[in-house]
Amino acid sequence: MRVNGAKPRLALARPVHHPLSDTVRKAGWEAVPYAFTRLQPSILPPPIPLASASAVLLLSPSGARVAASRLPAGTLCLVQGLGTAEALGREDLEIILPSEARAEALWGLLQERFPDGGGFVLARGERSREYLEEAAKGTAWRIHPWITHREAPREPFPPMPEVEGVLALSPLQAEILAPLSHSLLRFAWGEGTARAFAKAGVPVHGHCEPKPSLLWAMLAQYLTQETLC
Repeated sequence: MRVNGAKPRLALARPVHHPLSDTVRKAGWEAVPYAFTRLQPSILPPPIPLASASAVLLLSPSGARVAASRLPAGTLCLVQGLGTAEALGREDLEIILPSEARAEALWGLLQERFPDGGGFVLARGERSREYLEEAAKGTAWRIHPWITHREAPREPFPPMPEVEGVLALSPLQAEILAPLSHSLLRFAWGEGTARAFAKAGVPVHGHCEPKPSLLWAMLAQYLTQETLC
């Protein structure tokens, strides 16, 4: 698929030099930054005193940025990925990363690090997929969710750039993009995001589990299919 001989343009809510934008380019697309949502910090306090938790779990850079100033020095933090660790911006915390930047890998690390269980504060967004809470139900690992932030549309809302496709990175982004993307290609980062597109009445042209390697494969395969057609 080419537009007048040029790479097709794909809008996503990440800066031009973000790793996901790099992945889009490696897959043969032009990554077009489109910042149409914003981070809205929550004023909710932690569900239990942070000093009494066995560890604090952090799923995203957004949650890390909100929680960073509240964490006592020396807090053990299990974080989902390198970007989340960097977003903490603290050198006085004990930070451990799983082998992969996935909630499933974080759950494995939690069990390995605390084989007897414990009580853990999970800093996450309002609409995170709740994998860890579900996995820990009825086990010795007690997860206490701390809603640190929510994603909200920007005000004023920016116009859609000239692109051939959009990549939604969350269910909210899919809900926002659905009515704006009827004539565009739609790709979803995660099954929940794909469901949000479908619920809004517009199917996706592709979706992948939230891993950069799978995003690359999905976008590259789509271009190959279009070329063959």
